[in-house]
Amino acid sequence: MEFERRIDPVNCSVARALSVVGERWSLLIVREAFDGASRFAEFRDRLGIASNLLSTRLESLVEAGVLRRIPYQEPGARQRYEYRLTERGIDLRPTLVALLEWGDKYLADPEGPSVIIRHESTDGSECEEPVRVVLECGAGHTHLSPSEVHRTPGPGARFIVAK
Repeated sequence: MEFERRIDPVNCSVARALSVVGERWSLLIVREAFDGASRFAEFRDRLGIASNLLSTRLESLVEAGVLRRIPYQEPGARQRYEYRLTERGIDLRPTLVALLEWGDKYLADPEGPSVIIRHESTDGSECEEPVRVVLECGAGHTHLSPSEVHRTPGPGARFIVAK
């Protein structure tokens, strides 16, 4: 009988990432933060999410380091919090763009996508071309097909022995 050594699927960064943002509302909150929402009522009103669920999701995103909580106080009101993306949160942008691309390809209305992400140049030039996610290897090869991409053990890999 031959035994095969495989990477342990429990020790997985995809699973860890999904434990942070895998619940539907979490990525939608991050999306709204990219679009300028920062206060509880803005998230609630834009998403139509129940207040108790929003509180729970905001707390988990703060605990995971995706959002940071910043206190503010309107005159005569109690202290409240704004929620701002951290570096971890900002680094989720390509993930959201990739999900949007997939949804546009397979799930959009017959009329087409409801939103198009465009390039807004910071150097003053006007681009406005649609943005897309491109897989690129360390040598600079781009537009890799699924058959050209595979998993290999990394330095933190743990192995299991399977029959």
